[in-house]
Amino acid sequence: MDRIIGLTLGALGVLAFSMSLPATRVAVQELDPWFVAFGRAVGAALLAWAYLRFTGAPRPTRSQWRRLSIVALGVVVGFPLFTSLALTTQTSAHGAVVITVLPAMTAVFAVLRAGERPPLLFWVASVGGLVAVLAFLVASGAVQGALSAADLFLLAAVVLCGLGYAEGGALSRELGGARTICWALLLSLPVTLPITLVAASAHPPRPDAAAWSAFGYLTAISMFLGFFAWYAGLARGGIAQVGQIQLAQPVLTLLWSALLLGETVTPTSIGAALVVLACVVLIQRTRSARATDHHATADVVHRTLPALCAGAAPGTRHSRERPTTPINP
Repeated sequence: MDRIIGLTLGALGVLAFSMSLPATRVAVQELDPWFVAFGRAVGAALLAWAYLRFTGAPRPTRSQWRRLSIVALGVVVGFPLFTSLALTTQTSAHGAVVITVLPAMTAVFAVLRAGERPPLLFWVASVGGLVAVLAFLVASGAVQGALSAADLFLLAAVVLCGLGYAEGGALSRELGGARTICWALLLSLPVTLPITLVAASAHPPRPDAAAWSAFGYLTAISMFLGFFAWYAGLARGGIAQVGQIQLAQPVLTLLWSALLLGETVTPTSIGAALVVLACVVLIQRTRSARATDHHATADVVHRTLPALCAGAAPGTRHSRERPTTPINP
């Protein structure tokens, strides 16, 4: 049941996030990108404060605050800032292809954080996904001897977001998905609020209704409610399993980019996205297999330990001893 609930919540989170790049693209056409990146975090922090007060949530421990700072760096500051800067000059369809490597990056950080030792195939697939994205940037004409600033921003966004997803998913097992993002938003407020005020003073926002609607979506859905579902899904269903749902996010983003913004989705974009998605499937499968082996080993140790403590090797019995009742751990 936990797995089904986790997958359902994860799917809702991915659906919410799939609109983030198109909404950001619309918002930064009329609003300063720094205001878009940090202003939405300020608005979401106000919603977070109201939620925490209403639910009477206990304050995190010192160690949890440290982990929340990683979450804040990745999903509250890093991803919104770098995607906002990138999408001032790039299309959301282009960004969607680069973001296809995000599930792989999430899995890599989950492995590093858990101290697992996945097989070589895991790392080959991880590097393969990144190479496919870089090849797409070259083939699309984005690279003329060096990566463009927009593509560097997108790659930085992917790395930081993967870190924030992995750490937030693990921390949600202790705090819950909603409280994890809420505390991360409040922790970021001393940074996000001053930058928002400076950006608003330097470039007073005078957007049209479409830009304000996009900004509202980024604030309430992408930065707030989407994480309620996403982190709760990762906590209930597992980072590796629920993380596979992210495979649908770039496809949905390409769809929204074409339908809502009229952007052209080229065959090169589709081909690159499919290659990266194939690499991500391989990454998730190899990591899931590793996790299964780990749990199986732990189960064997758990069942063997009582016999060892009793002074007998597992599966044997001293000839002069009376048979004992099997211990069911």
